[in-house]
Amino acid sequence: MKDKEPFFIPRRQVIRGILASTAFGVTSQLWTGCTSTETPSTTTTPTASTTPDLTIGFIFVGPKDDFGYNQSHFQGEGVISKLPGIKTVDEANVPETATVQETMLSMINQNGATLLFPTSFGYFDPHILKIAKENPKVQFLHCGGLYKDGVHPPNVGSYYGYIDEAEYIAGIVAGLTTKSGKLGFVAAKPIPQVLRNINSYTLGARSVNPKATVQVIFTGDWSIPVKEAEAANSMVDQGVDVMTCHVDSPKVVIETAEKRKIFSTGYHVDQSQLAPNGFLTGSEWDWGTVYTKYVDEVKAGKTLADGGIPHLVRGGLKEKFCKLSPYGAAVSAATKKEADAALAKFMDGTQIIYAGEIKDNTGKVVIPKGVKLEQTNPKLEQMDWLVEGVVGKIG
Repeated sequence: MKDKEPFFIPRRQVIRGILASTAFGVTSQLWTGCTSTETPSTTTTPTASTTPDLTIGFIFVGPKDDFGYNQSHFQGEGVISKLPGIKTVDEANVPETATVQETMLSMINQNGATLLFPTSFGYFDPHILKIAKENPKVQFLHCGGLYKDGVHPPNVGSYYGYIDEAEYIAGIVAGLTTKSGKLGFVAAKPIPQVLRNINSYTLGARSVNPKATVQVIFTGDWSIPVKEAEAANSMVDQGVDVMTCHVDSPKVVIETAEKRKIFSTGYHVDQSQLAPNGFLTGSEWDWGTVYTKYVDEVKAGKTLADGGIPHLVRGGLKEKFCKLSPYGAAVSAATKKEADAALAKFMDGTQIIYAGEIKDNTGKVVIPKGVKLEQTNPKLEQMDWLVEGVVGKIG
């Protein structure tokens, strides 16, 4: 059950008062200062003691019920909030600005959080890095950031999933379902994680339908519903008959596809209820698995700083970092069989998405023949190209 904390002075007013005072110079030693755009909600699992063993903070860039990225992390929080001795505090709609620094300080100073999960990509640099340096006793775990040993604070870690494995399979389903051979992909920003999903989806589709193309339109930010709807409608007008996306909330794209009577594949969480006729499958996160492992390690006394907890954690379908949404009614038996075969290969480790020769969509060879980039290869997290078959430009 979520309850509001009984604070009578607005948190942002408190922290800004401290920031204005000369005493703020010793923040890192005294852990003073706290803020919030709204009072964080908390969940506590009852224990024999009134004091939880571990207080954990979650920060989301959007709403918790967005049918997307933020909801997936909120669901993960829900899993660990049920564990014994755990209290969670969370805050939604926190922008990727200095505001998140205030929110982190609030959770540390007012809630006693010693483990933070600021989940959005833009929180990492400089915000998490700054607050982590000032608060060495707190552990910061970020989704998607690429931790650099010897450069970043030792109490910072990064986790992310190889959800492009599920995207590859969704691409297979899309490639076998399309009639026009034109697939559409609405994307937020051309960062490596997004490009990797676009490319893996395309490679999956073209593995079963070599003539298939994927048109991509970048909206410029994680949540711009109007632009997402415009992009989706524009692509349908151009003959796209299967649509997917990588934005914070796929809701607009999936619902637009359903209204336009085309097929769709989802992202982040299960969106099948939004498109009962055209939903094929989707790529879902399973953050509850990841967060539970972290909690177990912290409660065992391990830390990032002493090396007990790895600074870089990754996993795919096999490690249960992600999963496929159930197949929709429109998916044929033959298509399911092909997709299930690819899933089995990912589970036994024999499926390699990025095996050369692979060209980008300008004709340049980006992975030479005979070269295989395993999922753990850091080059994939620095991806700055679109694969052959993608119609569109980065930007």
